[in-house]
Amino acid sequence: MISEQSTGFPGYNSIIERDKATIGRLLKDNGYATAWFGKDHNVPAFQASQSGPFDQWPTGMGFEYFYGFVGGDANQWQPNLFRNTTQIYPFEGKAPGSWNLVTEMADDAIDYMTRMHQINPSKPLFIKYAPGATHAPHHPTKEWVDRIHNLHLFDDGYEKLRERIFANQKRLGVIPKDAKLEPWPADVITPWNKLSPEAQKLFIRQVEVFAAYAAYSDYEIGRVIQQFDDLGKLDNTLIVYINGDNGTSAEGGPLGTPNEVAFFNGLNKLPVEVQMKFYDVWGTDLTYNHMSAGWSWAFDTPFTWFKQNASRLGGVNQNMVVSWPARIKDKGGLREQFVHVIDVVPTILEAAGLRAPEVVDGIPQKPIEGTSFAYTFDSKNAKVPSRHKTQYFEMMGQWALYNEGWLLSTKVNRAPWEAFGPANPDPLNNQVLELYNLNNDFSQSTDLAAQNPQKVKEMKEAFIAEAKKYQVFPLDASVAGRIVAPRPNITAGRNTFVYTHPMVGLPQGDSPVLLNTSYTVTADIEVPAGGAEGMLLTSGGRFGGYGFYLKNNRPVWLWNMVDLERLKWEGTEPITPGKHKVEFDFVYDGKGAGTLAFNNFSGVGRPGNGTLKVDGKVVATKTMPKTLPMILQWDESFDIGSGTLTGVNDADYQPPFRFTGTLNKLTIKLDRPQLSPEDIKSLEAAMRTKAISE
Repeated sequence: MISEQSTGFPGYNSIIERDKATIGRLLKDNGYATAWFGKDHNVPAFQASQSGPFDQWPTGMGFEYFYGFVGGDANQWQPNLFRNTTQIYPFEGKAPGSWNLVTEMADDAIDYMTRMHQINPSKPLFIKYAPGATHAPHHPTKEWVDRIHNLHLFDDGYEKLRERIFANQKRLGVIPKDAKLEPWPADVITPWNKLSPEAQKLFIRQVEVFAAYAAYSDYEIGRVIQQFDDLGKLDNTLIVYINGDNGTSAEGGPLGTPNEVAFFNGLNKLPVEVQMKFYDVWGTDLTYNHMSAGWSWAFDTPFTWFKQNASRLGGVNQNMVVSWPARIKDKGGLREQFVHVIDVVPTILEAAGLRAPEVVDGIPQKPIEGTSFAYTFDSKNAKVPSRHKTQYFEMMGQWALYNEGWLLSTKVNRAPWEAFGPANPDPLNNQVLELYNLNNDFSQSTDLAAQNPQKVKEMKEAFIAEAKKYQVFPLDASVAGRIVAPRPNITAGRNTFVYTHPMVGLPQGDSPVLLNTSYTVTADIEVPAGGAEGMLLTSGGRFGGYGFYLKNNRPVWLWNMVDLERLKWEGTEPITPGKHKVEFDFVYDGKGAGTLAFNNFSGVGRPGNGTLKVDGKVVATKTMPKTLPMILQWDESFDIGSGTLTGVNDADYQPPFRFTGTLNKLTIKLDRPQLSPEDIKSLEAAMRTKAISE
């Protein structure tokens, strides 16, 4: 379970316990140099700051070197980038569009492996390489966007694309000749010919940028592999290449979005005319973009649905290519055995001739749960049955069980963009169950549940057994509600925060949260004779957040409402030289995030009134008709005295925008709403009524 949606239950707390040593640790202990490049979505949000602990970071889990970002996704132009556990900013001072992590990551990996080879050519090497692509935001270089645009691959829409992909898959022999393609889901995704010309133009732009991102990343991965060849190591290197984002993501919603942060705050259907304002800069540093879900459905061909839909093959089935020239002689051979990602570690161990240890650091190890697929490397085993017989799938209350070709799955009851309603209160039983025989039905298109009720019953019982065994219970169908659910945080239980020294880089999960609460921020400053400007406090960035700063010696508090609107409180008079107290006070008019415990969103994103003061005198007041309910831009940090990465208002400043006066002290006081006994009774009653109606 990713940290941002973790809960306190075993299996859901986002912690990799010490009885489960990683593949990095196992190989390091057996003489390998180990490195991790790119995405690290394993560090719990509450351990991501410089106060640590660092045992859940790559360097604490057996990877001797780490170069990448911490979190689910990152701005590829200005990422929250780390070398080992230190944040770095190699893009600072570079012209927009001239630095991109996709290329820089490949360069760093090439440099690393070359150094390791030159120092000790006989030492084996293990690299985990996880680029941001093709997770949103889709950030390719202009060169790659132009290349894809000039091919005109998508001009006739997503249905035609899907048909071409399906025909090509059959022509290449990678799917059975009798595989079926289900009808286009017109009730979920608007057919192409029903879209306006402007929507078609926008959607084509979205997918061209996505395709450019995929091609760009693929090219850079190729450079890394080429370096193995140049070093004379490719022949005896095992490469496991998995391309995708679970299934293709539909987290841009049916219309796509220029800003994924907006999506995760409930704005999942931004009108085409709003999005067209970003058309010319789509995929640049001015967008945090995602594409229309119609393209996602097409890219999951021959399957249906998307990432997050764990009961459909479109949500869990990925392409995988394995290369090992010295061992695999059936170059270009096709393998169709059932394989799961948990099978990769035992395959690596078998390839390396290693046994999984029983004890690491004195701690008995849990059994490795996957099954090696090294047996498939030999052509004589091309058609043998899979050795991985049974596998459960579950995500946000949608679940499935695979067993020797049969698949029991819940009928999809929520599209990924339907994340903000009340959750299914009983996701184990409040489901329509479907049954498929994948031995004869490759694309999961013919439901056999009605003809096989006993099989359905048996497989549900088997799912329950697997779920008990692997800590899947209790099932939880909530989605957005989990984002703001209570969890460990170094700010937990604190209402007052005092800062007396400039500080940058504090992650969202380790900093005071100003959402769904009343708060007061007070800055004790000293303005020099020539005046001052610069950042006092900021959190988030260009795509969502807030800033407290002096501009032209006037105080400003600004809320960036996911780059669609900016609400600004600004003093009309310059602050005189000397010591002053600048304060922003916000009174929230809502019950707060506590309502989410009752499957109710009524307490979040509510209005409030903000007041800006200088030395106790009100200089600006304004009502916010709505507030951000869920999250700030997650790959931007909480900074004091200056800003990092992107700013919350490009029209006013560019980071770092260091404060040129003296910030003696900055104090944040929170006054979080508390539910009254009457509130709780009302919410409980509403939850019971909802459960009965379902």
